Amino acid sequence: MSWVNGQPADGVSVHDRGLAYGDGLFETIKVVDGQPELLDRHLHRLELGCQRFAIPCEFITLRAQIAAFSAALGDGVAKLILSRGDGMRGYRLPQPCLPRTVLTGSPLPNYPIEHSEDGVRLFACTTRLAEQPALAGLKHLNRLEQVLARAEWQDPAVAEGLMRDTSGRVIEAVFSNIFIVKSGVLLTPSVERCGVAGVMRGELLERARRAGIPTQVADISLDQLLGADEVFVCNSLYGIWPVRQLQASVWPVGSLTRKLQSLVADLSSNT
Repeated sequence: MSWVNGQPADGVSVHDRGLAYGDGLFETIKVVDGQPELLDRHLHRLELGCQRFAIPCEFITLRAQIAAFSAALGDGVAKLILSRGDGMRGYRLPQPCLPRTVLTGSPLPNYPIEHSEDGVRLFACTTRLAEQPALAGLKHLNRLEQVLARAEWQDPAVAEGLMRDTSGRVIEAVFSNIFIVKSGVLLTPSVERCGVAGVMRGELLERARRAGIPTQVADISLDQLLGADEVFVCNSLYGIWPVRQLQASVWPVGSLTRKLQSLVADLSSNT
């Protein structure tokens, strides 16, 4: 199932700048019973990206497209791509800019329940994230760093990969955000230089603060991660996975991780 600019279609122009240059943004939206979850957060991040990239977008129209697509999809994952649209050869921005929206639907991933209950193993990726504040926080179409990182392991017992930046700071996982717990404080890495400000990350921080849990967004070193009391990863499709092992370091599934899982239980069911 796929729509282009709100209409059923199965392809886009070969001149699309998203294809040629990665000139655009995307959002991956969980849909349950025809309803897109965390849609306001997805659209807020997309709007920030449009402002930074100078891509015009009619968000009232886009919201209506997503709602209609989600209703038709029922249950699954709606991937929204917003490209700058067509352009000729060269980096100069096309005038006028006629952005293109692409919506594709797929089934919800069937992650093992053990990931949420017992925790997962992380792989320490050698691929580093480049520091580029102009792109930081956004889900832009340039995902080659994640492609290279995901190619580093084939072991099915490893669920995710840890990614650091070129200065060695812990930033995120390949397709998730990462949190640590130390002395009762919930910490997550800053994404001001690189990385994605995930919608589940934002939702977790807000719900944790409302619940009176101390939170902090800051630079986190690998030593800080390895010395944490609890570690977990999260995204908007699966919710929270406790991390039980990274290299020689092991962690229990901690009480704060369990509490946070309960706080977002209404957003993390795979069924």
